[in-house]
Amino acid sequence: MTRPGRGPSSGEWSTGGPDGPPGWLTEVVATVADGGLSFHPEDWPGPPPHARPAAVLILFGAGERGTEVLLLERSAGLRKHAGQPAFPGGGADPSDGSPAATALREAHEEVGLDPAGVEILGTGPPLYVSHSNYLVTPVLAWWRVPSRVFAVDPGETSAVARVPVTELVDPANRVRLSHPRTALPSPAFRVAGLTATVWGFTAGILDELLRLAGLERPWGEGPPVEDATVNASIARPAGGLPEAGAGEIDPADLPVPDLDIPTPAGGRAVDTDPGADTDEEGSAA
Repeated sequence: MTRPGRGPSSGEWSTGGPDGPPGWLTEVVATVADGGLSFHPEDWPGPPPHARPAAVLILFGAGERGTEVLLLERSAGLRKHAGQPAFPGGGADPSDGSPAATALREAHEEVGLDPAGVEILGTGPPLYVSHSNYLVTPVLAWWRVPSRVFAVDPGETSAVARVPVTELVDPANRVRLSHPRTALPSPAFRVAGLTATVWGFTAGILDELLRLAGLERPWGEGPPVEDATVNASIARPAGGLPEAGAGEIDPADLPVPDLDIPTPAGGRAVDTDPGADTDEEGSAA
């Protein structure tokens, strides 16, 4: 829901340009950098000393339909995160030096992004993902000089999309998903350019950013829906799966944001055990 006194006026919020990001994004970055991006419940466990540092690149840029955000979709044949939309990102290398360097390196490796055209705007507080023991730093950036992006390795990435913010705020594309691990309502988005529904970590961050910008529009009525692409992406093979690798982010059990809707009968609480289910496929979304 749009906050009184916050957010741009109609017709202004969706545009940016080569000279810099739109005003609403600059305000959101300032809020996020001040610790304003967090949807952990109060009892969510803090990161242990051995938590693995990681980063994701939340890259906005100007497009024909207004401000866009860069997303990718992982290949359906992967043993982990199969077919899941995500921000570019992954585990930190010792040589990276900063979360921004990690995010840019991963984006270059995954989608061919030229880091020279990217302006880093700020970083959010690290979010601990207990399922994969990652401490993920969101890195917000503006695509000052867009470059060609593509699936560098089709075996890892099946699609790359620049998704207009106008699609993300359109109620027709906003879904209240029945979270496959908790049975609780979870925000999700269905957008052009990606086969699978955007859910989990990626959808949670996008939803929070839209809310902070004052752009959020009401979710549709009715019970949360099941989604075949989401359920398929976390199906556990009979032989089990290894723990997430060094370059992967598995944030399926990030807590479900409060959508102000009742908990469905039989719904389970969010699992907050850092060591739980480490052999299960999770979302890179």
